[in-house]
Amino acid sequence: MSPTVEGPTHASAPAAPSAPVLAAYSYCEAVTGAQARNFAYGIRLLPTDKRHAMSALYAFSRRVDDIGDGTLPAEAKLARLEETRALLGRIRAEEIDEDDTDPVAVALAHAARRFPIPLGGLDELIDGVLMDVRGENYETWDDLKAYCRCVAGAIGRLSLGVFGTVNTGGLGAPDAARAGEYADTLGLALQLTNILRDVREDAANGRTYLPAEDLAKFGCSEGFHGDRAPAGSDFAGLIHHEVRRARALFVEGYRLLPMLDRRSGACVAAMAGIYRRLLDRIEREPEAVLRGRVSLPPHEKAYVAVRGLSGLDARTISRQSTRRRT
Repeated sequence: MSPTVEGPTHASAPAAPSAPVLAAYSYCEAVTGAQARNFAYGIRLLPTDKRHAMSALYAFSRRVDDIGDGTLPAEAKLARLEETRALLGRIRAEEIDEDDTDPVAVALAHAARRFPIPLGGLDELIDGVLMDVRGENYETWDDLKAYCRCVAGAIGRLSLGVFGTVNTGGLGAPDAARAGEYADTLGLALQLTNILRDVREDAANGRTYLPAEDLAKFGCSEGFHGDRAPAGSDFAGLIHHEVRRARALFVEGYRLLPMLDRRSGACVAAMAGIYRRLLDRIEREPEAVLRGRVSLPPHEKAYVAVRGLSGLDARTISRQSTRRRT
């Protein structure tokens, strides 16, 4: 169980970032805005310091993912990932100067000094991408869950280091102590939704993430190589089975929301809300994922972000948590 992560409690406000650090953060924000289709909608709702830190986390994570998804030979990918792990070690050891030529390292090093970010989560992300490079498959949900905890649950726990926790709505210490667990579970929910959305794209890249035992149960063991489900399979049954699993993860992970301050909660609610709506679309038309990437239009993402900023989701989850305890 992950401990509660409290935000910094300095007696005075931290000094404003220097010009080189601000330039590094600007670079990370540009990366986030250009490449994070859904993530950017949430972090726009954060105050500047937290938005900067989350952009730095995203930019570093994007670098790791791009290595895994790139076209280099496997051996070169493994070497690049170990180089990235070594860079993370330098960040952890506070060996990155503000005038370093790598803006992502500069920004993440500053963010790690500003917030109690558990940088080991980025080691876990690298471990997960190594699984991709090695072409690992997953026999059971427990096997896949271990992968998802590396590539997504860890991101939830890293983000919690930036957000911090607060005791609101009568929540006591026992609940707050589970904040890291809830952040991890919410990451799993998002990753499973990603896996369902990208079934055909991943198959084209030679990857299968859904558990082999689930594929066999629904007659889909031969994989997904076109815009139609395998002959004789119950593809809709497979998708609905995984959707139910993802929904249960969302229900558990959403218990994090009342433990966050208003704007951090809005950020999480926006990101999670976008993925929940994607899940709704996938559930309504399972075979759509075989024809192309399912996505939400920008106006719907903006609506979800406004809903998150209103605090409606956090209040709803808080009421549900109170009812469960009573």
